[in-house]
Amino acid sequence: MEHTWLSLVPFLIVIGMSIWLKNILPGLVVGLLVGSLIFTSDLLEGTTQSVTYMVTTISDKTNIKIIAFLYLFGGLVGMMNISGGIKGFSEWMGTKIKSERGLLVLIWLTLPFTFMMPMFRIMMIGPVVKSIARKMNVSKQKVGLTMDISTESVIVLLPVATAFVGFMVSLVEGSIGGLGLGMSPYEVFLLSILFNFFAIVTLVIGLVQTIWTRVGENTYQKGEQEKLEEEEHEFHRIGIKRELSLVKAQPWNLIVPIFLLLGLSLYLLWWDGSAKGAKTVFDAFSIADATFVMLLAVFITLILSLIFYMIRRQTLHELLYHFYDGGNQMMEAISLLILIWSLTLSAEDLGFSNFISSTLGSFLPAWLTPATIFFLGSVVGYFIGSSWGTWGLFMPLGVSLAVSTGASISLTVGAVFASGAFGALASPLGDTTITTASIMDLPIVEYARYKLKVSVIGGMISIAFYIVAGLFI
Repeated sequence: MEHTWLSLVPFLIVIGMSIWLKNILPGLVVGLLVGSLIFTSDLLEGTTQSVTYMVTTISDKTNIKIIAFLYLFGGLVGMMNISGGIKGFSEWMGTKIKSERGLLVLIWLTLPFTFMMPMFRIMMIGPVVKSIARKMNVSKQKVGLTMDISTESVIVLLPVATAFVGFMVSLVEGSIGGLGLGMSPYEVFLLSILFNFFAIVTLVIGLVQTIWTRVGENTYQKGEQEKLEEEEHEFHRIGIKRELSLVKAQPWNLIVPIFLLLGLSLYLLWWDGSAKGAKTVFDAFSIADATFVMLLAVFITLILSLIFYMIRRQTLHELLYHFYDGGNQMMEAISLLILIWSLTLSAEDLGFSNFISSTLGSFLPAWLTPATIFFLGSVVGYFIGSSWGTWGLFMPLGVSLAVSTGASISLTVGAVFASGAFGALASPLGDTTITTASIMDLPIVEYARYKLKVSVIGGMISIAFYIVAGLFI
């Protein structure tokens, strides 16, 4: 049974409660329960259905890979912390970086080594950047925004070697099949990159913000920063915080695991792609299962790093304790992702995608189709917080509307991908937002509000570009 417009109710509850309570978790729980109750029309069955959605989510192969990756990487960060790796590298970088601009430039310079997967990149650079930002007393919101823009806006524009490419091309292939365009799905995907106006615009905004940052510019005053430091650590973590402050700074305890992880990631991407029949390195990177490869790479790195630290006289008990502590610090992000994925399943059972399709109809003029698809996709992307989910919902819709109205296929495909990028960057439900906020110790809703300003500006500029492009392409 489909409930059409009622499929919006769970998302409205989540957004409303998050703004009201300044905490996203209660809204997600209530939204999931309400969605399940609407679907089943029974209190007990609805509660049971909520748990079923969560079990289904955790049972999904891709989701469990992401969950395992987050926990293991958090554990690796915990080991880096207690071994003095992050402290040592931060102190070393602190002698090189003299301004907020220097810190923001450093974030951009890490791109060639961390471009494969959004959460991989954020978790790789986040702990070090956070440590330097705290010492320099600069705005963690601005640092987080730069990390997210340099992640989401760049990765979706790369045609190879990212976790997105295979999924994006498969969506295009499924949507244009039988249209007789005379182009392969990959060629359509390549053309659509030129029309991902939101990613391009926010990339420019991020670079301008970095270049125009004044030396010594800080968002927080010292007293405010100290207050945040107190708020971001619960009482039960005071002992761990004190212990970490006493460790000996050893930068090699971060450098070796990080480069080991990077090297393994690149090698395993090639290995996995080659095993699937790829003939070139680029082909291998494009068809490899990036999510599994990142999980495998961090698992091997953990084992080798544990041996490396023990050789350097770190005790096994201490390493394991901080491995679990580091992994447990990612449980907030993990629990939020599970609830978000479950909420998406609930919305689909309520007929969310069909509701969006039926309300559009076939009355749009060709020149307005890409802009409309981008706007609607961005709104939905904000509600669901998933670029993958937004692309999956809107790619078939966008292509079918482009065919029926005579709009450019490549331009419309670019608009779909841009709308997913908007949702991933702006939404408080986005995995990038949640991961960055968790690592940087930022309140998720407030951080999402901070990012929303830039996202809306980028979105408005993008709509103008889509209207102009629709008139001439």
